[in-house]
Amino acid sequence: MFQLKFQNQFFSTVADFKDRPSDLPDFAKSAFEFCSDWLEGKDFFEQKTSGSTGSPKIIRLDRSQMIASALATKGFFKTEENTKMLCCLNPEYIAGKMMLVRAMVWGCEIELVEASSNPILEISEIPDFVAMVPLQVEQSLSDPRSFKQLQKVQNLIIGGAPLSEKLKAQIVKSGIRAFQTYGMTETVSHIALAKITADQMVYHTLPGVEIGVDDREALWVKSKMSGPFPIQTNDQVILLSKNTFQWLGRVDFVINSGGVKIHPELLEAKVSGILEDYFPSSQFFFAGIKDDKFGEKIILVIEMEQPSDISAEDLKEKLKTVLNRFENPKEIFFVKHFIRTPSGKLDRNKTVQSL
Repeated sequence: MFQLKFQNQFFSTVADFKDRPSDLPDFAKSAFEFCSDWLEGKDFFEQKTSGSTGSPKIIRLDRSQMIASALATKGFFKTEENTKMLCCLNPEYIAGKMMLVRAMVWGCEIELVEASSNPILEISEIPDFVAMVPLQVEQSLSDPRSFKQLQKVQNLIIGGAPLSEKLKAQIVKSGIRAFQTYGMTETVSHIALAKITADQMVYHTLPGVEIGVDDREALWVKSKMSGPFPIQTNDQVILLSKNTFQWLGRVDFVINSGGVKIHPELLEAKVSGILEDYFPSSQFFFAGIKDDKFGEKIILVIEMEQPSDISAEDLKEKLKTVLNRFENPKEIFFVKHFIRTPSGKLDRNKTVQSL
């Protein structure tokens, strides 16, 4: 039976959610309002997209799409009614909403906590099914208390951003059963999952999902959860079979240097450990700029408020230990502040143009 646990109280009916405490924090208000609307049978919900398939916009998600998504995930993991869940993502966004939908569709108990950096520490009972973003996983693994708790979770799904090689290695070493998700708001959360192992990640589609590629080798998706028409993405993939693929990166970010196509997101995963050691908590990205000899040359851009004592040449030498000769940046730029979109996402093109 569906129950939402919040601050050691249980809520399950429309009346429960309407007769809610007056001093709820904003994230809990969003969850209670959504659950109330859902249980009353509301047919559609408006949700802002992240901009994965274009400019951010408000889209309408039908109830049937959200149910289809929940049932597909249930089929993938073969969950049961006694599955205990944890919602530690903001219900304002699709990932948090879909955790609530899964609990209501599956008929399960779900605990709601704030989307903190280490939410596992805030609960008393280990959940069976949890969704987190990479930062939450990283923080949970760094604390001995939450590390032990996370190891007991049956299924952990991780989304919101690609995993760094360093975090991936930590997850594999810990023995945690975890999956990287692939999806977007337009597909109503994830449409594919890749089990995190030491090998290169292969995404397996959920039951009922059709995939293919266009002439750019960019993925398209068709499913009940994404609506009646195929959704074309800007993600370049290697299609391995009718239901499996490897993700390479955004088509519009690809760098063509001397005829060699390089995906910056893959480079960023490779060097994340080195950059974290040199410049803890600094953001960075690879990009291509025009070059007379190569057409484009690779550059590395690092966000730093204060100048660094580490020279670009020293960093280049260190990067050579993990990157091949085609992947190494020809120049390294230090920028005080990256340019970001109104929703807070990094605007790579405008940041490069400002150099």
